[in-house]
Amino acid sequence: MPDSAGPIATPQSPDNPLLKAWTTPFETPPFAEIAPEHFLPAFEQAFADHSAEIAAIASDPATPDFANTITALERSGKLLNRVAAVFYDLVSADSNPALLEIDKEVSQRMARHWNPIMMNAVLFGRIALLYGTRSQLALTSEQLRLLERTYTRFHRSGAGLDDGAKARMAAINERLAQLGTSFSHHLLGDEQDWFMEIGDGDLDGLSDSFVAAARAAAEERGLPGKAVVTLSRSSVEPFLKSSARRDLREKAYKAFTARGDNGNANDNNAGILEILALREETAKLLGFPTFAAYRLEDSMAKTPEAVRGLLERVWKPARARALADRDALQALVAEEGGNFKLASWDWRYYAEKLRQRRANFDDAAIKPYLALDNMIAAAFDTATRLFGVTFAERKDIPVWHPDVRVWEVKDAAGAHKGLFYGDYYARPSKRSGAWMTSLRDQQKLDGAIHPLIINVCNFAKGSNGEPSLLSPDDARTLFHEFGHGLHGMMSDVTYPSLSGTSVFTDFVELPSQLYEHWQEQPQVLRQFATHYQTGEPLPDDLLKRFIAARKFNQGFATVEFVSSALIDLEFHTQPAAAIGNVREFERKELDKIGMPEEISLRHRPTQFGHIFSGDHYASGYYSYMWSEVMDADAFGAFEEAGNIFDPKVAKRLLDDIYASGGSMDPEAAYIAFRGRPPEPDALLRRRGLLDTPEAA
Repeated sequence: MPDSAGPIATPQSPDNPLLKAWTTPFETPPFAEIAPEHFLPAFEQAFADHSAEIAAIASDPATPDFANTITALERSGKLLNRVAAVFYDLVSADSNPALLEIDKEVSQRMARHWNPIMMNAVLFGRIALLYGTRSQLALTSEQLRLLERTYTRFHRSGAGLDDGAKARMAAINERLAQLGTSFSHHLLGDEQDWFMEIGDGDLDGLSDSFVAAARAAAEERGLPGKAVVTLSRSSVEPFLKSSARRDLREKAYKAFTARGDNGNANDNNAGILEILALREETAKLLGFPTFAAYRLEDSMAKTPEAVRGLLERVWKPARARALADRDALQALVAEEGGNFKLASWDWRYYAEKLRQRRANFDDAAIKPYLALDNMIAAAFDTATRLFGVTFAERKDIPVWHPDVRVWEVKDAAGAHKGLFYGDYYARPSKRSGAWMTSLRDQQKLDGAIHPLIINVCNFAKGSNGEPSLLSPDDARTLFHEFGHGLHGMMSDVTYPSLSGTSVFTDFVELPSQLYEHWQEQPQVLRQFATHYQTGEPLPDDLLKRFIAARKFNQGFATVEFVSSALIDLEFHTQPAAAIGNVREFERKELDKIGMPEEISLRHRPTQFGHIFSGDHYASGYYSYMWSEVMDADAFGAFEEAGNIFDPKVAKRLLDDIYASGGSMDPEAAYIAFRGRPPEPDALLRRRGLLDTPEAA
């Protein structure tokens, strides 16, 4: 069923904007009119409408066919999707206590609403009948894909179970929804509660742009004239890289890695154990030995063994590189007279020093050339040159926060294609991380419906009129999320369920990670990386040093990611009852793989929202690396053509990857673009790990 829908006939309500027709430009949500108290009545109406639509489909006396069953399902739930899209955007990007309270209730109500639909025996009978005779139905390739995906979703949701098992599945789903919501709220609570004030005597090593961002963060928290480090990754990581105060680095690092693990009201340890037990029970009800086996059956990887094979193939050379780097960092500590063993809160600081020595480069040197507006312009220009789309800022579109910006997207012929919302700055009301979502998805079922696509980031805001200056990692994140955004904006399918990013988790990161490649191309940087004060272009010497430094510290970056992916896999393959204590399990698994003690997981379990705030990436965090095998290989198509904007390659990329949504099998889609399966060594080559002995 679709995640969001187009214009709909809504019940008229004089008081509730969520239940009225929207007269805003492009029928966008009128955010200024929407208050927390509007959501529960709107959800009640939406649940009732959707249930009635489903009942009508299930009880249709006509013989099941594609139109009265599958297409009818695609048309159902439009009000629910519209209300939910607005609600979850606000909960994630601009929450308040009232919304968070409502979220607790809505998460359970949502599970309670969907359970009887996805387990409806009569409805599933109609779908199964069509699925069993699909070769005789004269369907288009997209219709056939939709039928297969609809059957799979219902089957994997328990529609074929007996009544007792269905009742237990329903109870599990409700409880998991509650636990996932609590996990998110706890993490946000710890992030909102902590900050570290830094005074004038604490600034040694910190760049002017970091201090400006720290002052802006303090002002956001009602502390004008102060400067604070927060638990946003865009605040903590630059601080760990540049602060000369080892004691403050330790304090910030420990707070960052302890989120959700403080033994307070926001502690996530007990919730994790219950989530794992319930997921395991779900898998066994559906006939799978583990949750990972259940989850990965419906993916490109197919099995836990295939995932483990990829991760271990990358782990060995990455660990070897990290250990060699550790020894070099420890030697640097000793050379500077440090009488201490390198610790986790030291790694980034000394790695920056080592990078300066080996590559004559550090982030502070290039940040003045990576102003946020310039990088947005670079992302847009890349899309224009690849796909012909253009972007024009609109000031007349309602937004949920004054910082949010909106652009109208037009195709090469100048026709409206959609809207793009950018919400770039960190604030206390926003959860950490970066993501793409939508307020409305593209479809053509009942006329052209144009998408409303959102990118949310957590970049540090400049102060006193200064622009936000991005680190290279921040700039890459911007391109990454915009790649997801293009996947939604360039979608060209008929059915909502197949729109945009409605693809396998281990394929969805291909369009985003592939797009990152253009951010670091000299051709792009020479045009858009200009100094925020002088307007001077990025000097060639600094550009060369930046490119040479890209593969530096890849041992560390790969180890912190792969270890997180392996922990995710182990959480969902080992018996839940045997885990017992989350911290002890984490330590045991890290010891088993030989995790360097100076490096921690990119996401410790109690803050691992990818896998515990919901199940979208549960047993699926490996997906970023699985997709990286493809993206590293895919960009090679442009390199082989001798033009990073080659029109023929770009046309294949658009048709087979960005525009096709979930209408094609992902492996077939990749081969249609590249002409062959991906070359696995491309990933190791891109990360500079292919020359490590363990890679052989």
